[in-house]
Formats: sequence, C-alpha cells, structure tokens
Amino acid sequence: MTSGTFAPTLADIERLAVAAIDTLPDLFREHLGGVRLVVADFPDEDVIAEMELSSPFDILGLYHGHSIAKSVELSGNLPDTVYLYRRPLLDYWAEHEESLEHLVAHVLIHEVGHHFGLSDEDMHGIEDAAG
Repeated sequence: MTSGTFAPTLADIERLAVAAIDTLPDLFREHLGGVRLVVADFPDEDVIAEMELSSPFDILGLYHGHSIAKSVELSGNLPDTVYLYRRPLLDYWAEHEESLEHLVAHVLIHEVGHHFGLSDEDMHGIEDAAG
C-alpha cells in the first residue's frame, strides 16, 4: 500500500489509522467508540484560520472534541473527531525516513491522547508500548 507508483489514497490512510487503533491497549480502544475518524486531504479554511497556520501543510492531524478527563454529557454536542490530513502526511513522509505506517500511527496516537487528556510524555509511552 505504501509502495508503488501511486500516492496512498484517503482510504489507504484510513486503513493505516484503523490498523494503528488496533494496536492500542484495550483500555484506550474501549473509550474510542464514540470518536469519529475523518481523513481529509487538507484541513478546512476554518481550521487554518483558527490554528493560525501559514500553510495547510503545517498540520498533520487534529483532535476536535472534549477530553474524557473533563467531559460532561451535553446533548447537541458534535461527536469527538480525530482528523488526519493526507497531503501534509504524505509530504512529511516524503521528506523523512520513517514509514508511512509509523507516521500515521504516531499522529493518530498523539491526537487520541488529547481525547484522554494525556501529556506528550504519556503519549510517547503509549506509542512505545504499541510498537
């Protein structure tokens, strides 16, 4: 999937992300049932403006929602969502030596970590444990 003559598609990136989710500890996977995964080519204009990005290539992924550590049940809330941005991911992948599988897993774990209210150090530990 990550070799050949064609760039990986949105569906390819989604498959890599789902495979990465499958490597997470059970405790984490159990709490991800209500979190949507969306793979898009780029962030939308609202995200670019809100994050004050100079380029749509400046962000690989985004968690939009509430940390379960602080979450409250409110009706009418949009579902928590992890966004992965295909084109920025592919550009990063082309410029670095890590595999696309590793890169997608790294970004996904980082964004999922926000759902759990984890620190960067905690997320690195989860990533190391997931392999």
